[in-house]
Amino acid sequence: MAKETFTFQAEVGKILDIVAHSLYSEKEVFLRELISNSSDACDKLRYATITDSKLAKDTADFKIEIDLNKKEKTITISDNGIGMTRDEMVESLGTIAKSGTQAFMESLEGKDDKDVQSSLIGQFGVGFYSAFMVADNITVISKKAGSSDAWSWKSDGKGSFEVDESQKGNQGTEVILSISDKDKEFLDPFRIESVVKKYSDHIAQPVILKPQKKGEEDKVLNNASALWTRDKKDISAEQYKEFYHHVGMAYDDPWLTLHNKAEGLISYTNLLFIPSTRPFDIFNPDRKSNLKLYVRRVFITDDCEGLIPPYLRFVKGVIDTDDIDLNVSREMLQNNPVVAKIKSAIIKRIISELKKKANKDPEDYAKFWEAFGAVLKEGIHEDFTNRDKILEVSRFKSSEVDKYTSLEEYITRMKKGQDKIYYISGEDVEKLSQSPHLEGFKAKGIEVLFMTDPVDEFWLPSVGKYSEKDFQSITKGGADLDKIKTGKKDTKEKDKKNNKSIDKLVASIKVALGDEVKEVKSSERLTDSAVCLVAGEGDMDMHLEKLLKQHQQIDKTSQKVLEINPSHPLINDLLKILDNEKEKNLFFDDASWLLLDQAKIMEGQPVSDPNKFARRMNALMQRGIKI
Repeated sequence: MAKETFTFQAEVGKILDIVAHSLYSEKEVFLRELISNSSDACDKLRYATITDSKLAKDTADFKIEIDLNKKEKTITISDNGIGMTRDEMVESLGTIAKSGTQAFMESLEGKDDKDVQSSLIGQFGVGFYSAFMVADNITVISKKAGSSDAWSWKSDGKGSFEVDESQKGNQGTEVILSISDKDKEFLDPFRIESVVKKYSDHIAQPVILKPQKKGEEDKVLNNASALWTRDKKDISAEQYKEFYHHVGMAYDDPWLTLHNKAEGLISYTNLLFIPSTRPFDIFNPDRKSNLKLYVRRVFITDDCEGLIPPYLRFVKGVIDTDDIDLNVSREMLQNNPVVAKIKSAIIKRIISELKKKANKDPEDYAKFWEAFGAVLKEGIHEDFTNRDKILEVSRFKSSEVDKYTSLEEYITRMKKGQDKIYYISGEDVEKLSQSPHLEGFKAKGIEVLFMTDPVDEFWLPSVGKYSEKDFQSITKGGADLDKIKTGKKDTKEKDKKNNKSIDKLVASIKVALGDEVKEVKSSERLTDSAVCLVAGEGDMDMHLEKLLKQHQQIDKTSQKVLEINPSHPLINDLLKILDNEKEKNLFFDDASWLLLDQAKIMEGQPVSDPNKFARRMNALMQRGIKI
């Protein structure tokens, strides 16, 4: 087959330039990336030989070799792993930022070099291309295990690459870097050795530096043992961090590290990490967990749905067990009872460690919650067994405290006579804090939790209560504030007017609005606003209904209850003209509709009829009537 030339994805030139000059603060990490790729290739072949013994003839000793050629100014990193076919080479090496080029570019907008260096690269799978920081040209020669064909890939990183037939003895991959003149330091054996010890000591395969002179021997540069099999006291924080970078394809620091060995009916070792930075695609429904399963130190899969629940998909790391057959298929793993028991134990351990962290260092825990709280709360809805434990470690913003609060802390601050946990749902804490529904609660100092994640709308109805206290949306039904004793002087005086007048006004507004509202009521939740809309008793929460309508899950929304504030000047003025038939006929109906439209606007809803709204507003402004 003749040599072929391909072009990279559309924006690759810019991306490669960013990789070479912005994403990494230290050029030496290119070696870490290439060694990690080689290690993964060896792991994949080790697993493949379990089911296909023909592939095992050249795999007695997996290894990664580094060969320096100062005369030719090249570094060759080679492995005897699974290798690549032509199509795999085109797909893997010809697709920059395979996890989403467009998303990558969007994330770069408005960021300077320092911002970019801190976190972006690990989220987009562009590690291989870091080699262009030190290389003018890269050649990759690879032969797939079990195949007789070898292929080469060549590029200068400026927008295109060539793929051609090649020659190679054993299976595996060679990456040949033509080092630029300004980066000749990486042709020094001592420099290479220091980089490998710093970044790749945890790699399970031996990383071997080939001799530079006749008579010298191969030199193993790393410890060459699986990190999770070592004793915790023998592992440094730096080694844990570098292993996290390798296994999780991440570039932030781990927020929490869990390294444990369980022995008993089921024995396993886990080395798990919780990141400090939330991946950009954490809410992508196709996103899978980054947890690798090993059996007796042999890599089995990084795609085992039964190993960890979706709501813990941010957890990265390794689980190694002796209690599963080596030749188990990935399909059988989904229903394997050993996997199910490991999963149960892992969930409990993670939640337990989160609880310890939350109690010991609330401020640091708040950082975790900002990044992953919305994901963890999915478990409240999905995992009935661990629901209560997840609720214990859940945190919320509220109307009465500046920092995050737990449900337990909320309950300790509940007022005398309060038997419900009050909350309000929406998309933004700032907007929710200005909601008219909060006014009466603020006046009495009654705390209200802000539920700002979409998943809140689904777990709240299914859970119903916490510690025998019912959850109650303040945008739904009656507020029942009169029975709650706060110890404060009520800033909202009881309406001194005749109740019959209020009742008559309520009835008149209902007549004017007709079927546009379910009901009109006098409100005890309003102190500053004239009106607000609430969902009726038994109806769906207003924010949930809005979300379902946006996603076309329901065709239409239900009628709302219009509550009026009997102490508001607008309502008082309407009361004054209620018995004046002439003035009432002039503008009462218009005023009633404007009050409804005002309530809709405050809820972020469109007015009933924009043209009528404008006409009514103009008419009242022209009359100069004070309502």
